[in-house]
Amino acid sequence: MSSPQPLPEDRVRAEVQASRLSGTSDADWSSFLARFDAEFPRLQALFHRIYGPGADGELLQVVLDAAASWQDRPADLKALDAARAMAPDWFASNRMLGGVCYVDLYARNLAGLRDRIPSLRELGLTYLHLMPLFLAPAENSDGGYAVSSYRDVDPALGTMDDLADLARELRENGIALVVDFIFNHTSDEHDWARRAVAGDPDYEDFYWIYPDRGMPDAYERTVREIFPDDHPGSFVQLEDGRWIWATFHSFQWDLNYRNPRVFRAMAGEMLFLANQGVDIVRMDAVAFIWKQLGTTCESLPEAHLLLQAFNAVCRLAAPSLLFKSEAIVHPDEVVQYIDPGECQLSYNPLQMALIWNSLATREVSLLAQALERRHDIPDGTAWVNYVRSHDDIGWTFSDEDAAELGINGHDHRRFLNAFYVNRFPGSFARGVPFQDNPRTGDCRISGTTASLAGLEAAETGGTEEAPGAAVARILLAHSIILSTGGIPLLYLGDEVGQLNDYTYLSDPAKAGDSRWVGRPAYPVDRYATRQDPATDAGAVHTGLVRLIEVRKHTPEFTGGRLVPFHTDNPHVLGYQRPGLLDGEDSTVLVLANFADTPQDVSARTLSGLPERVIELITGRRAHLTAGITLEPHGVRWFRVRAEV
Repeated sequence: MSSPQPLPEDRVRAEVQASRLSGTSDADWSSFLARFDAEFPRLQALFHRIYGPGADGELLQVVLDAAASWQDRPADLKALDAARAMAPDWFASNRMLGGVCYVDLYARNLAGLRDRIPSLRELGLTYLHLMPLFLAPAENSDGGYAVSSYRDVDPALGTMDDLADLARELRENGIALVVDFIFNHTSDEHDWARRAVAGDPDYEDFYWIYPDRGMPDAYERTVREIFPDDHPGSFVQLEDGRWIWATFHSFQWDLNYRNPRVFRAMAGEMLFLANQGVDIVRMDAVAFIWKQLGTTCESLPEAHLLLQAFNAVCRLAAPSLLFKSEAIVHPDEVVQYIDPGECQLSYNPLQMALIWNSLATREVSLLAQALERRHDIPDGTAWVNYVRSHDDIGWTFSDEDAAELGINGHDHRRFLNAFYVNRFPGSFARGVPFQDNPRTGDCRISGTTASLAGLEAAETGGTEEAPGAAVARILLAHSIILSTGGIPLLYLGDEVGQLNDYTYLSDPAKAGDSRWVGRPAYPVDRYATRQDPATDAGAVHTGLVRLIEVRKHTPEFTGGRLVPFHTDNPHVLGYQRPGLLDGEDSTVLVLANFADTPQDVSARTLSGLPERVIELITGRRAHLTAGITLEPHGVRWFRVRAEV
């Protein structure tokens, strides 16, 4: 029997030509055909590597879907595509500032969020990530990550038209819209899932369904449990006795990407969202999307091929759409997803975790090592740096990296867990354990930035620290994400020092998930005092706004290039950000003291730098000939040039 022959490109192009609508302008159609000529060979090659030539019929339908989506794309979004094609590194600007929030908690609904746009602009936001807002089961939503429809907004938040209107208004105010694209799994209430369980031949292969435990047992020999408290293993039993793959929760069913129809269906959902005005999609759980018997089913080569193929589809029909990877895995695996042809943006979980590590230990060795060894990523990409997210904190550093510094990774994680849930003497933190195992010391950490940094303990009289220490820690942590390169991302509300919200314990739907402690509602009282630096909220806000404003006017912070600077002090982190100022070479030296006491950086350490420099945060001139002393948790951004 002969092997299937690949579809010739000219035949596919002829089919595409025939799909042109009468209302499509010559300019728009020429633009699409030019991208087809550039992208189709790559897309077909990827499809063949994933599915083989036998899937070319489905590939043709993917391309025709893309042609239809492009012709349906609003004119203002096509104009944005063209503008960003002329400035493809727009996201690397030193003026970029991200914010993330839950719509209901921050503004009640999408209409309420539109009312908050002026305050977002006041803060300087250019990027707004809305946590999952699509239709999801009322009781089993996993915070919105169990999607029942990608084309319907949760009715409590509004409608898809409301989302498109919000996207348009954000765009007019210079703010890019980011949403989660949960593409590894759907809710068990999704129409695809219901049809699959019912035996619909068009959908029964959309998920991994087996009649007995034979194949599930075989897969589970090598696949790790993610949330064993919800269900052991990676499969759950259906009412009729069959078993279905559910990596995360029993009500979230993994899609079967071995079926090319699943790829086509999800590509269609992605393009639909792009045409609503979404600028960036957060690709959720990227490491898990391909399954292979006998492996961990994480970060397999096909996962990268699928991302590249999705990217090629978007270059056809929504060319300015960017992907942001969410891969909370070993640092060596995180970086594998970062590429202009795969995920242009990536969360930086290692930096986040090591900022908290340095605050707990008062030492910077692991963080300095990570910046020296793991910070560089390809041109055309950027880190998304954050102090904390909506989720828990996991200690994702490499045990091998730690061992080089004489640190036992297992023991150190136990220490950090104990420290951040206030089980360690002298801890300032008031985190809450997530997935806690008191016997082994294993857990992850939930909480707001302020509560983890000591502000909750200070405001409730639970600490004898010097006044202002917690505020200084909050500003120190944010100064790192603002100066290391990439897009800094704030969890909205943290800029006024919002504290943990323990009311989640009284809500049966949330009480079992401690991550809700770090997801408080809009802190009205703290925002009301944000302009008063005599209050904790005002001190945090005033200090953070100053850092943001300085960053905006520091072109050296554009891009991601970072050069290590060894301070010869275990408590002081140092790095340099070389760049251009008024067309000439310039460098900003960053120094950050993680200790609770003043720390010196000696004149000898600074001897290779100019004698006179400008400290950008204060705007004052400084002299380095005698060395410098940083106050507890103090930060300096020195512009160092031959002449000042």
